Amino acid sequence: MPREAEGLTRPAGLAAGSRVRPTRAGGPGRALARFWTLVIVVLGGGVALLQWLGPPAPPPPAPVRASAQPPAAPASVASAVATPVSLGHPGPIAPPDKLLLEPSAANPKELLPRIGPGGAAPMQVYAAWFNTADPRPRIGLVVAGIGESKDESERAIDLPGAVSLAFSPYAVDPEKLLSEARARGHEILISLPLEPAGYPLNNAGDEALLVGAPASQNDERLDWALSRIEGYVGATGAMDGMYGERFAAAPDLLAGLERDLAARGLLYVDPRAGLPNPKWVTGRTADVVVDSPPVGPDISANLDKLETIARERGSALGVVGWPGPATLALLADWAGTLPSKGFVLAPVTAIARPPSPPPAPPAAQAGKPQVGKP
Repeated sequence: MPREAEGLTRPAGLAAGSRVRPTRAGGPGRALARFWTLVIVVLGGGVALLQWLGPPAPPPPAPVRASAQPPAAPASVASAVATPVSLGHPGPIAPPDKLLLEPSAANPKELLPRIGPGGAAPMQVYAAWFNTADPRPRIGLVVAGIGESKDESERAIDLPGAVSLAFSPYAVDPEKLLSEARARGHEILISLPLEPAGYPLNNAGDEALLVGAPASQNDERLDWALSRIEGYVGATGAMDGMYGERFAAAPDLLAGLERDLAARGLLYVDPRAGLPNPKWVTGRTADVVVDSPPVGPDISANLDKLETIARERGSALGVVGWPGPATLALLADWAGTLPSKGFVLAPVTAIARPPSPPPAPPAAQAGKPQVGKP
C-alpha cells in the first residue's frame, strides 16, 4: 500500500526513499479540541457536583476560654453614681477609675482626684452601699492611721465594712491594704498632714501644711497628699493621732482647703470634735474622738456618747486617731451590739452634710483655688 494511502505525507522537496518522521495529518487541531472538550466536561461535572452538595457549612465557633479575671470595668462612671434610694452598690468598693483622675499641674506624675464625666464625683463613685431608707439612728466611724502598721491596719480592715478607713499619706506601698479594704466594703479617705496642736513637738511630717507657709507651698503639699492613693471618697485632718488643730483654726486656711476639696468632688471629715460642720464642702465634723484618751474605760464611755448623740440627733460620727490593738478590740465588740440597741453602723458618706451656704458657681471661681486664699 502506498504510504500516502496510510495517511502519511512527505514534505515537499524530499526525494523518494528519504526517511521522514511520520506525522498524523490534522493531529494538532484534533488534540486541542479533545483537550478543551475534556476541560468543559470536568468543569460541568464539578458545577453539577457543587450544586448537589450545596453551600459549605460555616466553620465552628472558636472555643471560649474561661478567664480567671473579672471583665474590665466600663469606661463610663455613670453607672457607679449613687441612686436616690441608696448609696453606692452592694459588694466591694469600686476600683480607681482613670476618668476620675488628672495630673497635677506642678508634677504631672502625680494623679489627683477630679469630678468626672456627667458630674460623677469620687464621693459618689467610691461610696459604700447603704440603704438610705433605713430609719434607725446612724453611727459612723472613721479610723485613721491606716497604712503605718501592717498588723494594726489589717485588724482595722477586719472591722465591719461600714467603718470608714483613713490612710496615712506616709504609708509605704499601701496597695495591698487598699485592695483588701475595698474588698471588705470599707470607704477610703486620705489623711492630710495639717499642722497639729503642739507643733513642732507634735509634727505632721516633712510634707505638713503649715500656718506660716506660703500658699503655693501648701498647695503643692496638698497635691502631694492627695496623690498618695487613689479611689477615695474624701479627706480628713485626723492622721496618726494628730488632728490638724492649728491649721484648721485659721479660717482662711480652712476655707481654702475645703474649697479645693469640693472642686475635686471630695468630702471632708473635720476631726475637731464638737465644732460646726464644714462650711464650704460636703462633709461632717466629728462628734467624739473615740480614743482620746486611748484608755479602755474612756473609749467605752466615748462610744456610749456616740449612741446618745445618735439617738438625740439621728446620727453621730466618731473618729479614731490610731488603730491600737485595744481600741480595735473594743470597737469590734461594740459594733456587734448596735443592731440589738436599735442603731445602724453607717459609712461616712451616709452621714455627711452638704455645705452650709451654696458654693459659688464655677464661673465665679477663677482658676484653681489656693489653700489659704478663700
